[in-house]
Amino acid sequence: MDYQKIIQDVYEKVQPFAKTGKQADYIPALAKVNPDQSGVCLKTLDLQQYSVGESKVRFSIQSISKVFSLAVALSCEGKNLWQRMGKEPSGNAFNSLVQLELEHGIPRNPFINAGAIVVADVLLSHLANPEEEFIDFVRNISESETVNYNFSVARSERSNGYLNAAIANLLKYHGNIKNDIEHVLQFYFLMCSIEMNCTELSNAFLRFADHRKEFNYCNVHLTSSQVKRINAIMQTCGFYDESGEFSYLVGLPGKSGVGGGICAIYPQRYAVTVFSPRLNAKGNSVVGMKFLELLTTETKESIF
Repeated sequence: MDYQKIIQDVYEKVQPFAKTGKQADYIPALAKVNPDQSGVCLKTLDLQQYSVGESKVRFSIQSISKVFSLAVALSCEGKNLWQRMGKEPSGNAFNSLVQLELEHGIPRNPFINAGAIVVADVLLSHLANPEEEFIDFVRNISESETVNYNFSVARSERSNGYLNAAIANLLKYHGNIKNDIEHVLQFYFLMCSIEMNCTELSNAFLRFADHRKEFNYCNVHLTSSQVKRINAIMQTCGFYDESGEFSYLVGLPGKSGVGGGICAIYPQRYAVTVFSPRLNAKGNSVVGMKFLELLTTETKESIF
């Protein structure tokens, strides 16, 4: 499979979509991002790497970080984690407060905001130095010691995070937050603020593509079964209320973030990351969604 030629051809085909949508301007720091950047990196399990565009430009990974925090939480709590959240697609916006209230403070899954806030609470309860240990884990799986939080982005999100604060308070009301609410929110926003590029993200997601290999990074230990189940949740819940559309059009497990990144994996073959900041109405990268649709069409490679 000539992946370099394929991703170059697909990259050119998606350029007509490059001006569609807009960046996440409801987060002040992200509103300042150049919306015309784009890049792709695909890395195979035999460590062949293919890239096009601005694949070395770092961006705020936002909700892509929820895959990493879920991995750490599952390592800490195992199946007990699912007593505090579900594994079902939400069918609603990622920041829905109504659904959380109707379901008595139990988030549908760990990738919507409510679920990820509970995951942040779990990590605060288990890790001696949560901020340091989490970033060390991300650096390890991405093979980059310079990956870091963007503290100004985290502060920007917290200063405007009224809805997330409401979610956290509702979770606390239902007993699903154990730690101080402000500490939980600050840690949640800090994890979302991590900046990585397409190459670093593809390196990180490659760990989830190879569930036959032991997952053991920075004291995060997952069984093969647990890695496969993280893949399953990415497949069904990784794109909020557009998860069904992504599964239908692309056919790969993946996770998006409102910073404009999308990561996807073809199990036992590769991990791919696309970055383009302009988002559709669901909060997913317009170019990223189209690129991955065309990629699996051209390669005829999907999990189905």
